[in-house]
Amino acid sequence: MQAKKNLGLMQMQYKDVYVAYVSMGTNPAATVKAFNEAENYNGPAIIIAYAHCIEQGLLTKTGPAHQKAAVESVHFPLWTYNPATGKVKLDSADKSDTVSFAKNAVSKELGENRFKQLIKKVGEEKAMAMLEKSEQGFKENYALLKKLSEM
Repeated sequence: MQAKKNLGLMQMQYKDVYVAYVSMGTNPAATVKAFNEAENYNGPAIIIAYAHCIEQGLLTKTGPAHQKAAVESVHFPLWTYNPATGKVKLDSADKSDTVSFAKNAVSKELGENRFKQLIKKVGEEKAMAMLEKSEQGFKENYALLKKLSEM
């Protein structure tokens, strides 16, 4: 299984691109702040926003809870990189010891259609093994972001 690409880290290689990962359902204040920083930054900026969608099989009322679970499980950590300061600011707290991406992916209220289809195709045991392997990759990505934020 190939690791998920991280568009934000890829853009940081250019050294002049403002990068923000935001989630309005998890942290509206940080989202607005990131948009303001991107607007005021004198150069290219990219904002990657986590948004739930009915096509994922999520109800509008459970969307914010889904976003929060994605952030807390470090599936989608919130962070910014401002080339003007050269700093990575990590807004997420790692709660992945108590919030499992894999378990949420297949849960009744927070599960997405794509994961339900995966279970139908390969079976629950194999699907969970694949999701848990992905979860390990998310934790490794978070560890890298944490190191960058401490520099």
